[in-house]
Amino acid sequence: MKHILYIMIVLTTLAFTTKVMVDNTSVLITPDSELVIKGTTNINSFKCKFNIKEINKPIPLYYNVVNDKIVFERARLVLDNECFDCGNKGMNKDFMKLLKSDEYPEIELQLKEVDKNNGSQINALLELRIAGKSKSYHVPLLVKDKVDIFVSGTLKVDITDFNLEAPKKALGLIVVSDDVEIGFHLNFSECK
Repeated sequence: MKHILYIMIVLTTLAFTTKVMVDNTSVLITPDSELVIKGTTNINSFKCKFNIKEINKPIPLYYNVVNDKIVFERARLVLDNECFDCGNKGMNKDFMKLLKSDEYPEIELQLKEVDKNNGSQINALLELRIAGKSKSYHVPLLVKDKVDIFVSGTLKVDITDFNLEAPKKALGLIVVSDDVEIGFHLNFSECK
């Protein structure tokens, strides 16, 4: 009798301390997707495009449905800084230096939660990690769900939030703005 009581206590304790995932899946980003960082200087604009073909492994997604939100436990997109192309070697080198790529070779986007609704416009909570610093953002996303899932949005970022200093060129005559935009148009196909 003592053994049965002990087993029931252990099972009850485990039931209240173990978090159960409601669901999980894995997705692939299709090659027709696009992720671009855009910025401006006092005389020009620039864009650094990520080579999407470098993301060739499934991305696991673990999530819970809580009231009107989908809360993600793990939904990370890791971007190797060297996979960005800004148009020429000089700009690529400046971009790597700006991101402190020698010490922090990756940018990480983590999906934390999304509002659960039936419309094509949803609000997402994203955490962005650059150069060892993280910041959370609420971002409106356009989502289309047909055969694959298409997600589109723009994240406006102040690089000083990540202790990054905008480069100056030509003895300070060319100054890069602290504000950049991360634009993404991502197609996801669910792994079966």
